[in-house]
Amino acid sequence: MARVELKNIKKSFDSTEVLHDINLTIEDHEFCVFVGPSGCGKSTLLRLIAGLEDIDNGQILIGGQCVNAQQPAKRGVAMVFQSYALYPHMTVYNNIAFGIRNIGSKSLIKQKVHEVAEILKIDSLLDRKPKQLSGGQRQRVAIGRAIVRDPHVFLFDEPLSNLDAGLRVEMRMQIARMKSRLNKTMIYVTHDQVEAMTLADKIVVLQSGRIEQVGTPLELYNNPRNLFVAGFLGSPRMNFISVKAEKGTGKKVKVTLPSSKTLSIEAEADKSIKKAILGIRPEQFTECSEKDSLISGKVRIVEHLGSEIYAYITLPNSSKSIMVRTAGDHSVKIDDVMHFTLNPEAAHLFDAKTEEALTSKNLG
Repeated sequence: MARVELKNIKKSFDSTEVLHDINLTIEDHEFCVFVGPSGCGKSTLLRLIAGLEDIDNGQILIGGQCVNAQQPAKRGVAMVFQSYALYPHMTVYNNIAFGIRNIGSKSLIKQKVHEVAEILKIDSLLDRKPKQLSGGQRQRVAIGRAIVRDPHVFLFDEPLSNLDAGLRVEMRMQIARMKSRLNKTMIYVTHDQVEAMTLADKIVVLQSGRIEQVGTPLELYNNPRNLFVAGFLGSPRMNFISVKAEKGTGKKVKVTLPSSKTLSIEAEADKSIKKAILGIRPEQFTECSEKDSLISGKVRIVEHLGSEIYAYITLPNSSKSIMVRTAGDHSVKIDDVMHFTLNPEAAHLFDAKTEEALTSKNLG
């Protein structure tokens, strides 16, 4: 049992409070990802769980046991850091075996090291030293050093941030395979929302030391609680357009777009609403004729990505641009005027004052 519970966690450095009343439960065998911008407190929270920092208030429970006073080595956790922190004079074998050097016979240690090396596909590298390895291979050794200890909980602190784009994709695949094979509780910190979306069972979005939203990747993608979560999750990010809003009948809100055309969106709002923010992801626009359009604008930047094109469109009488996605075989040039319609069921609506979501989606 390796359930992790955080109860009313607070942490300050000098007079600066960096974590504010954090309450969170991470279930046994769950892969939980902490995401958020730099300085949001995600790495600090991970270090508190590991025991590398002392909490100022609250409780940390692992497997139902409060570990506040326990040393890191006694908590049943293993941590993989952003830096590989390998011993340069030791071989890969000895780096992995270092943490279990006192567990018993050499044959048992050898068995465990070879099992881990096979999982991570580094069994052919055991005689090499770190300087003979690529960045991705070094990170796999660092992960292997954590796996071999057979902890209750794995902690990853931005383990892929030092790798180039190609290696990041490869290592994401390795971690996904490891997650399936080991079936352990894992907590993973990243600022990269692509890593979060592809690896997580549960995502925790943090901002300024507070939890903004917790849920599965699709729950957060389809039902962002507020403007921050909507803008943070999704690549490319969601477009935001300031609109006039008026309460309609039932659960409908009448939205007036910059083009002066209107759209009726299902949303929860009271009669006092005057201004709102419309959120539309780039893939939710559909190109159409000028007559049928809801949004039109001039192309300012074109990004060709092979199978698809992203175009930045400047709205009339505005310096604001939106991004739209079209097929890669579509002819799009700078200064073209493009026209789009959109599905109101794919639109998100946020209160302009509170930035809280007024819509709830289930787009699959």
